[in-house]
Amino acid sequence: MTNTESFFNPKVLKNDTLSGLTVALALVPEAVAFALIAHVNPIVGLYAAFFMGLIAAAIGGRPGMITGATGAIAVVAVALVVEHDINHLFVAVVLMGLIQILFGIFKLGKFIRLVPHPVFLGFVNGLALVIFIAQLAHFQLPNDSGAHGVKGLFVAEWIPMTQIAIMLAIAFLTMAIIQWLPKFTTIIPSTLAAIIVGTVLVLGLMQIFPDFTTKTVGDITSIKGGLPQFSMPTVTMDIFLTALPYAIIMALVGLIESLLTLNLIDEITETTGRPNKECIGQGVANTVTGLFGGMGGCAMVGQSIINIKSGGRGRWSGISAALFLLMFILYASSLIEVIPIAVLMGVMFMVVIGTFEWSSFGLLTKIPPVESMIGIAVAVITVFFDLAVAVIIGVILSALVFAWEHAKHINVRRFVNDDGQTIYQLEGALFFGSIRQFQELFSPKEDTDDVIIDFQTARVADHSALEAIDKLADRYQKAGRTLHLVHLSEQCRLLLDKAGPLVEVNVKEDPHYSVAVDNAALLLAEKR
Repeated sequence: MTNTESFFNPKVLKNDTLSGLTVALALVPEAVAFALIAHVNPIVGLYAAFFMGLIAAAIGGRPGMITGATGAIAVVAVALVVEHDINHLFVAVVLMGLIQILFGIFKLGKFIRLVPHPVFLGFVNGLALVIFIAQLAHFQLPNDSGAHGVKGLFVAEWIPMTQIAIMLAIAFLTMAIIQWLPKFTTIIPSTLAAIIVGTVLVLGLMQIFPDFTTKTVGDITSIKGGLPQFSMPTVTMDIFLTALPYAIIMALVGLIESLLTLNLIDEITETTGRPNKECIGQGVANTVTGLFGGMGGCAMVGQSIINIKSGGRGRWSGISAALFLLMFILYASSLIEVIPIAVLMGVMFMVVIGTFEWSSFGLLTKIPPVESMIGIAVAVITVFFDLAVAVIIGVILSALVFAWEHAKHINVRRFVNDDGQTIYQLEGALFFGSIRQFQELFSPKEDTDDVIIDFQTARVADHSALEAIDKLADRYQKAGRTLHLVHLSEQCRLLLDKAGPLVEVNVKEDPHYSVAVDNAALLLAEKR
């Protein structure tokens, strides 16, 4: 079925529309909460959720994925708002979008493939914990500390236990409806049904028992507002230079979270998104958001999973969610504000359960311990610090582990043939991590006068490897030995300096592969 056919399919359209309504209801408290974290008016977060959700769903590379105002962007934006003003934030959001568009144009989205699976598991599990901890903040009294996440749990005062028990009971009822309703009917998304039933039940209890109270969306803030207005931020060279570093960080954070979420949705739906197109979609969405007074954002894991689980798989699910959100802001704020926070907590608790990779516990004894530690480290850093920092550290740790392991796998078979030549048959990858061991494999003074080093089963990987071969050639020259290097790639032969004249090339047998070097022209020539 083509995209056009699926869009006009009544069943698909119904599923996407109902799923969009469900997502829109869950977006409201999230957008408000992240706006407060960034120290901006809640309507700024709601406008961001509208524009980000609408544009990214329409032109992005992952149908069914939900985009909006997020905590990952808010924690970066807060410093800019506090130290300067909201105009600086809008400039940064526009620049953030332009940077993301460039990422897509230059097809840099493919580099998300470099994120190893243990890092991806750590990202998913850490994000599930962040969502869970964020819900615990609803059990606390408001405070002016500005703390959030795990830190906030230790500085705020808890509400009375009676209210906590009531909120938990409502949350568990919501979770039960979400879990069990699909076994009886799929006419309406179970999450939407849970929100409606939970809200009606609580309102009924308030009518029957005047003393019965629980926190609602309206207790946090009013979501009523008008249509977003175009407003070009004031830009001077000083403002530009101040906002640019924040824009770069926000762009990277947003793309990392969006592309990892894209991969997660790919796995759940067994389909394939388009990372580079998603970079452009996110970039256009952020650029427009900054021009209409929004705080910027990126893909939202929790809401994306709610959408997928509710049956929303097409672009209309994200578009309808954004349009419903705008309708709430303009006309239905009084209805949305009566939704109990505990009901939305129950929804998010189900997201936590669905997001967390429970199978990762079983992997602890099946994969190398160092990979398990990397996954745990990424999850912990995500919870206590920042998602982007966690992923970057995880990738660096994985790369170091890879380099360390492969540095041990360089070895050589040495023998003297019938012609009295010393033969070295090299095996493994020669790169910056293995060059020291490579040098220790050879003894020029102990070899015969004629020495052959065969690279047929070896891989010369980088410029450090080329330097190591040059140094080895220099050692043999000083020892008065005749050295022959065979089965090196043509590129290696051209780039070697001291060993160049000593290289023997066999056109039929020599390998043809690229070496990662600083010479961009040679790299481009090799690709062509």
